[in-house]
Amino acid sequence: MEVGADTRALVTGASSGIGRALARQLAARGARVGLVSRSRAELEALAAELPGDGHVALPCDVADRAAVEAAVAAFAERAGGLDLAVANAGVAFYGPFRELAPERIERMTAVNWLGTVWTARAALEPMVAAGRGHLAIVSSGAAQRSFPDAAVYGATKSAQRAFGEALWHELAGTGVGLTVVYPGEIATALHDHEKERMPVWYRGGPRAADPDALAEAVLAAIGDDRRAVAFPRIVGLLGIAHGLSPRLADAVLRRLRGATAAPRR
Repeated sequence: MEVGADTRALVTGASSGIGRALARQLAARGARVGLVSRSRAELEALAAELPGDGHVALPCDVADRAAVEAAVAAFAERAGGLDLAVANAGVAFYGPFRELAPERIERMTAVNWLGTVWTARAALEPMVAAGRGHLAIVSSGAAQRSFPDAAVYGATKSAQRAFGEALWHELAGTGVGLTVVYPGEIATALHDHEKERMPVWYRGGPRAADPDALAEAVLAAIGDDRRAVAFPRIVGLLGIAHGLSPRLADAVLRRLRGATAAPRR
């Protein structure tokens, strides 16, 4: 699906990071953008600075199904339809699984997994009815290969992957495309609140990829109607290595990230 001046796009997690970069690039291409996150002030500020008209701030917690349905319906009504939905909202908490607070497990599950389900369910209704559109699900490289101290986070991202793979087939013949996105380490604030708990294997910092470059790759994949895109490319290569042999992936990770990335032999 080509993104252009007539595109009506909704992005969750739009107030920062990957979502913000996507919103900016969508608006730069002439799209009208529905901006979803919990922060009304940040969304309204972003809507005001985006080029073009018709951008809408839609404060919403994606873990709340009714709120997501209302936000999607409000944007579709105001924009006269919906062409593209990006389920991007996510949270991350790190630590050994046995030490992770139940509330953090619940929050990651509610936002990363169920938030994707509620967004997809609400967005697909108008798109399938119109016989056209595109759904993008922002998963993670952790769905290709999960890491120690990120067991629950990786599980929520793997759920997105399985969901997207099945849904891609279910949408055959509807006119609606689907792309699952697998980002590696991206220079965003997603992990800032966890700096004291970050695993040793996490690099981040100046080595992390640029969110604008990721946004360009995502929009290119949507334009080409690709079912998946991994960015940077090493993420996809790691997934292939893990599919061939988990031990091979372990060896690659130990070389790239050190022993803590795959400590068990």
